[in-house]
Amino acid sequence: MPAIDDRQTLGKLGEQLASDELRRRGYSILATRHRTRFGEIDIVCERNGAIAFVEAKARRTTRYGSAIDAITPWKRRRIAAMALDYLASAGKLELPCSFIVVAIDQIGTPKMTIRVIEDAWTVDR
Repeated sequence: MPAIDDRQTLGKLGEQLASDELRRRGYSILATRHRTRFGEIDIVCERNGAIAFVEAKARRTTRYGSAIDAITPWKRRRIAAMALDYLASAGKLELPCSFIVVAIDQIGTPKMTIRVIEDAWTVDR
C-alpha cells in the first residue's frame, strides 16, 4: 500500500475502502463527496429501498483515539442536516434512511482494520 502523506490522500483512500466494503455488503453507491449547503456527505448509498448516509473516518495511528472517536455529537447533527438536505433536494423524503460509520484504523499499515457500524445513530424527522 502506498505511503499516505497528506490528509486529502488519507480521506480519499478511506472513502474508497469504505465504498468497496459497502458494495461487498450489498449497498449501491449513489454518490460520493456529495456537497450540500451544510457540508459534504462522504457516501450516499442504498440497499433494499433505504438510503444510508455514510461517514468514513480513517486514522493512521491511534495516537488521538480511534477513527470512531472522531464522530462527535456535533458531527452527527451536521451529517443529519446534510442528509435531510439531500433527501429534500432528491425528492426522497418518504424513504427510510439510516446513518453508517465506516471506521478505518491504522490505514496504510499491515494492522489496518475496517469496522462498519450500521444504524450508528438515529434522528427523528
